[in-house]
Amino acid sequence: MGLSNGKIGLLAGGFAAGMLALAFAAEPLYSAFCEVTGFGGTTRVATEGPKEMLDQTVEVRFDANVADTPLKFRALQGPQTVQIGQHGLAFYEVTNPTDREIRVIASYNVTPHFAGPYFNKLECFCFSERVIAAGETRKLPVVYFISPNIIEDRVAKNLETITLSYTFFDSGTYNGPRTEVSGPVPAAVPAGGAANPATPG
Repeated sequence: MGLSNGKIGLLAGGFAAGMLALAFAAEPLYSAFCEVTGFGGTTRVATEGPKEMLDQTVEVRFDANVADTPLKFRALQGPQTVQIGQHGLAFYEVTNPTDREIRVIASYNVTPHFAGPYFNKLECFCFSERVIAAGETRKLPVVYFISPNIIEDRVAKNLETITLSYTFFDSGTYNGPRTEVSGPVPAAVPAGGAANPATPG
């Protein structure tokens, strides 16, 4: 006995509603998946550093980008060579060259993407809205380390270089995660008031 047209309509409507709900849930679920696994170059959350430091080193490079905002944004140091498990300290600088305040949110990733599960940040300036005043310049610190677990990965253990990349978006158009997931929001460092940013901690 076949289904009536009414039942077919109800089934089709329910299927469409379910697909719509999945579409709305897809972005936060995908973001959460990336944060937990490091998929797609998403770096990991860490609340404390590793208990060991290896002799093996990795060169970390720093990349700065802006998407839809007039801010000027740059890394304040060249590549840093750190031992696996060692804390690294890097600084970025953001400047608002306009005569109005700008509200922005920074996102990040690392390349190659398979390094994501092993690149941990203890402090960064990602995913929280920041208001950069007209003419203001800020220095923004990042504290990071590469997990010793990387040597258990038959591909990643041979990495020689990792690039950490940040991008600032206008907070009004940004549609990614907005919760601070990789450590506390650091206080802005006044321009000219930072220690040598090229020396890993």
